[in-house]
Amino acid sequence: MTALTAVGTYLPKERVPIEDLADRFGLTAMQTKVFRRYHKLGSVSRDSAGTLLDLLRGALDDLDCLEGNEHRVRYVIHARTFPVVTPYPLNPLRELCRERGLEHAETFAVGHHACASGLLAIDVAGRLLAADAERHPDALALIMTGEKAFTGEAQMVPETSFFGEGAAACLVSASGDRDRLLSYSVDLHGEFDGDSMEQAMEFQRVYSDALGEAILAAVAGAGLTMERVSLVLPHNVNIVAWQRVCKRIGFPLAKVVLDNVTPDGHVFCADAFLNYRTAGERGLLRPGERYVVAAAGAGRGATFSAMVFEH
Repeated sequence: MTALTAVGTYLPKERVPIEDLADRFGLTAMQTKVFRRYHKLGSVSRDSAGTLLDLLRGALDDLDCLEGNEHRVRYVIHARTFPVVTPYPLNPLRELCRERGLEHAETFAVGHHACASGLLAIDVAGRLLAADAERHPDALALIMTGEKAFTGEAQMVPETSFFGEGAAACLVSASGDRDRLLSYSVDLHGEFDGDSMEQAMEFQRVYSDALGEAILAAVAGAGLTMERVSLVLPHNVNIVAWQRVCKRIGFPLAKVVLDNVTPDGHVFCADAFLNYRTAGERGLLRPGERYVVAAAGAGRGATFSAMVFEH
């Protein structure tokens, strides 16, 4: 059964208030106030002097148990929101592998589910490791997440959120004693493949119901009910979105780890792993308890997905 072996994270120290971004996107003072007071978005993390490679290095530096186990890593997967994250021919993932003794590993990216691609990467890693289990029972996969907010599209989701910079690294094994994956639910909506105003409005209309249904499907797939779920690790789009989702599924908002929304913004596919570390630091994850990781992505369609783990 797929399991998370270790999680490392990195957030740069720099923070940019959302008011400093308003002029670039033509936001009025009232629109900015809505983001801060209603959506509870206050600032975004930035590494203005750093590169994507610097972000990924930071997350890997925080992954203590990788040292000495590099030879066990068979796959290195970059889960990302956007199809292109650096100018050609730069390849920070391969450069990172050369630096850290991982050149032997197969490397590739997944981005088909946009901001939900981190969950897709866990599923892909688990499937690959399961297929290798007989020949390589101790093999690992390394999932890297994190992107630079280097374009306007990569800095803001209109009327919804701001992207922050950061990264996470996650080691995945084919089996394990904790953080075992119990179920995975994905709901794909190809009708949102476009950028018209009508599609954007419809996406917002169905968002809470669709993400809520994905969560309920994952929980049911694990043989559970929401009453037996101890925690939800969200993607950090905004607070209001999660208020609506929680109302839809009948789950207490206080059990959703939203600590990182206001100071850091929506850190692409790294949100789930950042929130995992926050939950651990706050003592919210206890052995045997079940928790949900949930995310939505928009781009070439829309994806609503959720996973259930047992800590």
